[in-house]
Amino acid sequence: MADVFKALADPTRRAILDELTDRDGQTLFELCARLAMKHGLGSSRQAVSQHLRVLEDAALVTARREGRYTFHHLDPRPLVGLTDRWTKERP
Repeated sequence: MADVFKALADPTRRAILDELTDRDGQTLFELCARLAMKHGLGSSRQAVSQHLRVLEDAALVTARREGRYTFHHLDPRPLVGLTDRWTKERP
């Protein structure tokens, strides 16, 4: 769970999650372009790739390789686990 909090602490990683929420299954190139256009983030591909690695380590993003492309997908299950922790009804 600490990995999830670490991943969510960074504004660039939250922007990546926002982009994957809007359009799931993006390549690194697509994510970089959308982050620059919509969020004004001029991060290099290497920096975005490192952010994706942190998100993957937290199980918030999965990567699927298809030929020479890697498509990144949002996995919201760790987030649901966080909200359930504090919002479930108590006896």
